[in-house]
Amino acid sequence: MRSFARPGTVSVKNAAKLQAMRAAGRLASECLAWILAQVEPGMCTLDLDDLQMQFAKKHGVRPAPLGYKGFPRSICTSINEVICHGIPKATDVLREGDIVGIDVTLVVEEMHGDNAATIPVGQVEESTMRLLATTLAAQRAGIQAIVPGARVGDIGHAIQSIAEPRGYSVVRDFVGHGVGRRFHEDPQIPHYGSPGRGLRLRPGMTFTVEPMINQGVAGAEIQGDGWTALTADRQLSAQYEHTLEVTEEGVRVLTVRNDEGHWEPPGGYWPEGFGDSA
Repeated sequence: MRSFARPGTVSVKNAAKLQAMRAAGRLASECLAWILAQVEPGMCTLDLDDLQMQFAKKHGVRPAPLGYKGFPRSICTSINEVICHGIPKATDVLREGDIVGIDVTLVVEEMHGDNAATIPVGQVEESTMRLLATTLAAQRAGIQAIVPGARVGDIGHAIQSIAEPRGYSVVRDFVGHGVGRRFHEDPQIPHYGSPGRGLRLRPGMTFTVEPMINQGVAGAEIQGDGWTALTADRQLSAQYEHTLEVTEEGVRVLTVRNDEGHWEPPGGYWPEGFGDSA
């Protein structure tokens, strides 16, 4: 996400706010999994937006993207060469062999839960599955680098160390971000960096790790709608995102459907061990 955070002090949440963040993350994860499970060829991305609105209405919560800085829909839907911030449309029809990234953020108890995943639409080429597996593995590596006292640069370095040796590029135009009562706040979390550099991580910080990994070059081009970002060479791009909490022991994944802090992509899309050794 482009950073809309205001420069200032990084928020460290107290116990009550962290509990609210966990509730927001859990519900956002449930929503994303529910939408992903219904993706099939022939749907348009506006159908996916309608599903999000149904879920939000049922649970009495608000989709954060709707109206945010003028964004016209409740989720982002990014097909194939769209890196991020794709706007759902009736004319964007999912076809066999596509991939689609779905980004869901819900406001629950005044806190934001933000997560995203990219899945295949029907059967896709083996090279496409390798991109998805590498992106998921890179996200996992970035998350595993989060411990109290680590630096923000450690996260980005871990992501690069997975993606780049496999011939992929890490998008630099968009970064992870602090999240809490505001949709976007400090700190920024680049998905590239040098170990031991950048802001030191402290328990109570909450932010996203959401690497966008391209098959080709890292560059992005923003389209005339002011939102949709395409790969510069029109090759494929994939993204996975979690909202995270730095704890005394390490890291807790907040966008999960349980209290253990563990998450796997919803079943039915990936073979066993997908992303473990991309």
